[in-house]
Amino acid sequence: MAFLTVCLNPTIQKTLRFPSIIPGTVNRTAFHRLDASGKGINVTRVLTQLGKKVLHLTQLGGVMKPLFLSLCENDGLSFEWAESGSEIRFCYTMLTDDAVTELVEESQPVAAGTEELLMEKFEMLLDKDNFLNYSAPVIPHSTLLAPGCLIISGTKAKGFSDKIVPYITKKAKEKGMRIILDIKGKDLIECLKYEPDIIKPNLFEFASTFTPELIKDNDVLINDDIAKKQIKSVMTDITQKYKCRVLLTNGSRKIFAADNESFYEIDVQPVKTINSTGCGDAFTAGLASVLEDSWSALQPWSALQQPFDFNAAIKEGIRCGALNAGLEKPGVIR
Repeated sequence: MAFLTVCLNPTIQKTLRFPSIIPGTVNRTAFHRLDASGKGINVTRVLTQLGKKVLHLTQLGGVMKPLFLSLCENDGLSFEWAESGSEIRFCYTMLTDDAVTELVEESQPVAAGTEELLMEKFEMLLDKDNFLNYSAPVIPHSTLLAPGCLIISGTKAKGFSDKIVPYITKKAKEKGMRIILDIKGKDLIECLKYEPDIIKPNLFEFASTFTPELIKDNDVLINDDIAKKQIKSVMTDITQKYKCRVLLTNGSRKIFAADNESFYEIDVQPVKTINSTGCGDAFTAGLASVLEDSWSALQPWSALQQPFDFNAAIKEGIRCGALNAGLEKPGVIR
């Protein structure tokens, strides 16, 4: 089975490392790196490093498009894009000995017609022969199957309508693909009716979507037993209503997971963090890579009726997230 990853908000990530940063002064560093990034690219890069067959679909435009494409090629990524006519955003990670600080640019609006072009490309990639042709430059024709799992990550750039992410989810479901969603807000709410197999926002994104009253000072009030009970209730309701599993990461803190039978709290062993950017995406890739083996063996397949080792998949997600945390480059495990 092959993966198709989608992210509609690509990023060029600038990472800089300082011993410390003194506000209001000039801070110089000899360490800086530039990488293609964005949640979907990070997932794609880690899946590729895990030896999986994966193609990424996004939108690109502007004078930085050749740079972005060359960075992807240097990482050995297979990708396809719709011309957006808009500049790719830059985001910045500032590494110091005791903190990781992210500075995020908002995206520019994509040009009119980008959405239609991207949907056409998506539908084309659902066909095995087209998928082979697009991904052939990196992955040998003879070893690649039609995409069996769709992973949608992150927010969409301005200019896209609220219809596009649910549309992609619906089409993938009709094609019989397994679906993992790492999205939030209205996009996530509107996609639930198509019964994705796993939803995996982080805890803050989940709370801001379904229980915004639990957000205070840019954090989730999860230490309160009542608040935890509320999160648990919403998670289990979603699993039962939409026949999916729910998985919430929370940095180095406990992971919450739910299916139609149980609610889990999984401890995460703290690790020395060099760069936390992309850790959640590395987790998604690790999770999906283990689930792929189970999914490929199940014919026909149903997320909640067929057994697979969910705990083993979560452990691999944790392992990949920890490996990412120990490296300076975002969205990698080596």
